[in-house]
Amino acid sequence: MKILLACLAIFLGQMITLQAKPVVHLRPNRNAITTDFGGKLLELINTPATIYLPAIPPHGESINHPWSVDVKNLGPGLVRIVDRREFDVRIDVGQTVHIRSTGSGYAMH
Repeated sequence: MKILLACLAIFLGQMITLQAKPVVHLRPNRNAITTDFGGKLLELINTPATIYLPAIPPHGESINHPWSVDVKNLGPGLVRIVDRREFDVRIDVGQTVHIRSTGSGYAMH
């Protein structure tokens, strides 16, 4: 019985891992999110205080699947995510936000 429960726990753990988004990080001394981060979880660690979204909002696969990125701030301080127009969000340490492209700008979801 214990072996069965251990196998079940390992199997469920692998299923959860497979469903998670790929994790990416900014390269050192970079302050911009690129379009290839779409559909991924961007973890920010020791990044500049302001991070820029792509200047031209990317289009997704379709209207039902717009370009988006999850951004998690791991610290040590507050980070602002902005675009070149009007989008501006502050992310506290430990907070994760979901940002999506509207085609003409950005919105939080």
